[in-house]
Amino acid sequence: MPPARNRRADGEVGAWHDTWSPISGRYPMKIGIIGAGNIGGNLTRRLTALGHDVAVANSRGPGTLAALVEETGATAVTAAEAARGAEVVVVTVPLKAVPDLPSGLFDEAARDVAVIDTGNYYPQRDGRIDPIEQGTTESRWTEQRIGHPVIKAFNGTGAQDLLDKPRPQGDPERIAVPVAGDDEVAKKTVRELIDQLGFDTVDAGGIDESWRQQPGTPVYGLRAGIAEVTKALAEASRERPRDFRAQ
Repeated sequence: MPPARNRRADGEVGAWHDTWSPISGRYPMKIGIIGAGNIGGNLTRRLTALGHDVAVANSRGPGTLAALVEETGATAVTAAEAARGAEVVVVTVPLKAVPDLPSGLFDEAARDVAVIDTGNYYPQRDGRIDPIEQGTTESRWTEQRIGHPVIKAFNGTGAQDLLDKPRPQGDPERIAVPVAGDDEVAKKTVRELIDQLGFDTVDAGGIDESWRQQPGTPVYGLRAGIAEVTKALAEASRERPRDFRAQ
């Protein structure tokens, strides 16, 4: 690992990780965030504070992101531009909006771009999605719509926890985040980024196993360390809870 750069000296938790990109080997990492709601907005805040080059987009256009840009120093872009040159792209939009994302979204991204999917299926919001109702995992469905493998992470993390709960490595109160995906290189990149953000990670398997962290499972919304998160993943039932199925 190269020597750390862009370190902050103000003592902020999570600020002492280096920002070396495992993909490009340069500083800082270029990150696109599609969706500027609670999760997307707070990831923008944290990642810019760590020194990363963040471009953020929402469905209403760059002009509506002026306050977030002023606060963080991120660059406001259109959704079609968010992945341009990016080494990591976070897709954090409602599932019903995934099919409306621009085609060819990742055509100009870095060759080995890691795509993080934070999404959850809520039928009351998203409408009925038959493949998911029939057993396709939410993130596999998202992969099929956007045409790119994803790493499922942060889907059960409280948005405010991204600001309030980071802890340094080894802290007994450090929260662990389950991470699922088929691309081991991309998964490694995402896990390293989550570590920079001040959280541990647990490998939750491939995307076809990501039902273990979907809404209604024991790990969903769990604020706990590695051992408890690992146990919760193992205790998950494949049957989707009634509250998270279309009625």
